[in-house]
Amino acid sequence: MIYVPSRRNSLLHRFSLGLLLVVLASTAVPAVAQAPTPAASGDQPKAAAKPDLASIERGQKTFVQNCGFCHGSRAKGGEKGPDLLRSVLVLDDENGQSIGRVILKGRPDKGMPKFVMTPEQIADISNFLHDSIKGAANRDSYQILNIVTGDPKAGEAYFNGAGNCASCHSVTGDLKGIGGKYDPVTLQDKMLLPRDRWDGNTPSQKSAVTVTVTLPTGEAITGRLLGVNDFVVALRDESGAFRSFTRKDESNPGVEIHDPLKVHTDKLKSYTDEDIHNLTAYLVTLK
Repeated sequence: MIYVPSRRNSLLHRFSLGLLLVVLASTAVPAVAQAPTPAASGDQPKAAAKPDLASIERGQKTFVQNCGFCHGSRAKGGEKGPDLLRSVLVLDDENGQSIGRVILKGRPDKGMPKFVMTPEQIADISNFLHDSIKGAANRDSYQILNIVTGDPKAGEAYFNGAGNCASCHSVTGDLKGIGGKYDPVTLQDKMLLPRDRWDGNTPSQKSAVTVTVTLPTGEAITGRLLGVNDFVVALRDESGAFRSFTRKDESNPGVEIHDPLKVHTDKLKSYTDEDIHNLTAYLVTLK
């Protein structure tokens, strides 16, 4: 038997089909209504804010003075601190919020002391670090400009006078020909942070930092400094054994650090930009 739909069934079929089309059409309307409208022809995307160069320069100076000893003058890792240009905390930082908490509270468990800084100083350091990260990312296209812009005569006067450099160094001795041995950028880096830039055939200058720990009993232990903070001091003694001592206060136990490059670290707080440029210009002439 062949089934022939009745007129009633046919009407119901067409009604159901029509209702389905209405439902589908009604559900599509919101998607169209929510679609973004094209921007007006006169609307232009806002340009990214230009970096505050003055803030970056201030941040670099503050960073080198307070953080460069551990993290290096370029924040790429140094004496004890890690490379900050690869730090997730720094990468996620905005306006110094994340960095500021670490600076103000320190990380005693990792040997980092706390620092007293203003919000402006923290923001400057943040700008310096983010600018350095950007520079590292674009290093293939980055060009170092000529940094030999100072006055060699003024640099020579500073070397032999106010800078007191001649008390430890000699242009006819340890610095003889140094201007021909290194390019100006490397030479300036070695001058500002010699420990960070040290290389050679002798043991690293890092190992020259020693410490003497004097216990309440009067016993004194001397060795290569591995780390020191408000809570503990660690060293490797002459036999190569690892030793650590809990610090109850500043004098118990007594801690005396011997750093032959301390004078350079202290100098970072008194150098002016003019001093650095003049001294670099003078050292370059020592061929």
